[in-house]
Amino acid sequence: MRDKTLSNSAAPGDRLVRTGAVVFFLGAVATLVTVAPLFLGTTPFPTYMFALSMLMGVGFLIAGAGVLRSVAAGRRQAREGSGSPAR
Repeated sequence: MRDKTLSNSAAPGDRLVRTGAVVFFLGAVATLVTVAPLFLGTTPFPTYMFALSMLMGVGFLIAGAGVLRSVAAGRRQAREGSGSPAR
């Protein structure tokens, strides 16, 4: 039997994972920009640039929430498909 899921359909949590990846990437760029003056011997950036570096952690948390949401949806779908009573 063919699976009814289309290859281009978005599963629950996919948008959170993509958003988390973008936020993580922005945080990684901000981290590189913030750390570069320390190695180049120039004047460091203002404090708010260090705060932008925290976007890496925020992006990681957002992506993790998307993965957990996807796992929960998969478990829910498997439970409904198996026909066994919930524990």
